[in-house]
Amino acid sequence: MKTYTLDEIQDELLGKIGTPGRDRFEYELQMDLIGKAIRHTRQERNLTQEELGKLIGVQKAQISRLENNAGNVTLDTLLRVFNALKAKVKLQVELSNMNLNVEQ
Repeated sequence: MKTYTLDEIQDELLGKIGTPGRDRFEYELQMDLIGKAIRHTRQERNLTQEELGKLIGVQKAQISRLENNAGNVTLDTLLRVFNALKAKVKLQVELSNMNLNVEQ
C-alpha cells in the first residue's frame, strides 16, 4: 500500500502552492481562524456579540457573521474589533521589493 505525505495530499486535492485554488483555500482557512479567534477572545472577555457590536458601532448580526465567516469583512472593521478586544495587531505586507509593517 502506497503512503502519501500531507503535502502530497494537499497538492492533489487543493492544487500546488501558488495556484488559484490553493490560494483561495489558504485565504478561507485564515479567515476562518480569525473568526474563531475573535469569538474565543470575545467570550474570554465576557462580552456578548451585542456588546462587542455596540463597542464598534455595528449590529450583533455583523459580529455573528464575522465570527462565522470573516471572509466578507473590511480591514477597518477587523481593526475596530481587535481594538475593542484590546488585541495587539501586527500586519505585514510583502510586495515585490517592499515590506510594510504596521502595528496597532
